[in-house]
This record gives sequence, C-alpha cells and structure tokens, in this order.
Amino acid sequence: MEAVDRQDEGESRAGRPGPADARLMAMARHLRRVNGEMNALIHRFAGEHGLHTTDIRALAALLDAPNPLTPGRLGRHLALTSGSVTACLDRLEKAGHVRRVRDCADRRVVHLYYEPTARTVASEHFRVLARATERALERAGADDAAAALRFLDLLGEEFTATGQRPST
Repeated sequence: MEAVDRQDEGESRAGRPGPADARLMAMARHLRRVNGEMNALIHRFAGEHGLHTTDIRALAALLDAPNPLTPGRLGRHLALTSGSVTACLDRLEKAGHVRRVRDCADRRVVHLYYEPTARTVASEHFRVLARATERALERAGADDAAAALRFLDLLGEEFTATGQRPST
C-alpha cells in the first residue's frame, strides 16, 4: 500500500518521477516555451518603442480592463509605487500609447485610455501571436481549445488566489 500511496503523490517505487510529476514537468516545459516566445515578442515591441517591460504590462492592463483605470488602480494591479506609475505613464504618454483624461465630475480623478493609434501599432506587432493562436486553435479543435481556455482561466485563478501573480 505504501508504494501505491507514493505513486499517487507522483513518485514511483524507485524514487523516479511518477506520472503526476511527469505531467507537471511537461506542463512546466510547455509553459516556459510559450512564455519565452511571448517574452521575446514583448521585449522586441518594448525595444522598438523605447519602452520598459513594465510599460508593456501597463498597456496590457489597460487593454484588459473592462473600464478605464486610474493611475492608483493601475499601480495596485502592477504592484508599483505611485512614483513608478507616474514614470511609466509619462513614458507611455510621451510615446503616444496612453492618454490621461480628467474626470468631468471630479477633476482630481484621472482616467487612463489606450490610444487607438497605439492599439493599431501593437496589433500589427502582435499579429504573429494572434495568427499562431488562431492556427493552434484550429489544429486543436473546438473541444481541446475549450479545455485549454478553461485550464488557462483556472491557472490564472490559482495564481490570483495564492497572491503569486506572474509578471509579464
């Protein structure tokens, strides 16, 4: 029974990784490969536009937010100090990627908008990612693609729940 228990935990009788460990190792290897390719694409974009990777993370947060973010909410999302957020927004605004707009009702509140022209530039740069994703989804088929999306959503939830959010 002890050997069975160890196998359930992912360890074989000989102390070698069992099926569960092998599956986790394979998943980690694939995630590292995808992450590496995405990071290379992100770093190229950042370099071509004189931006930092934090700036790209900020753009992604603005893109993904259902409503315009404020600098404070962006800072909390990225775990940055207010000074770092200001420097980031200054770079993004200077590069034409972001626009700061004061709220009409409360002029102390600033909303952040991803400039449409910047979205177009980013869309063109990251088109290779979109096309690769489309091809992979087609090759996977509807059921596998739906399972992959569910898995990625669950993985994101797990990172968020543990407070161990990966950075981009």
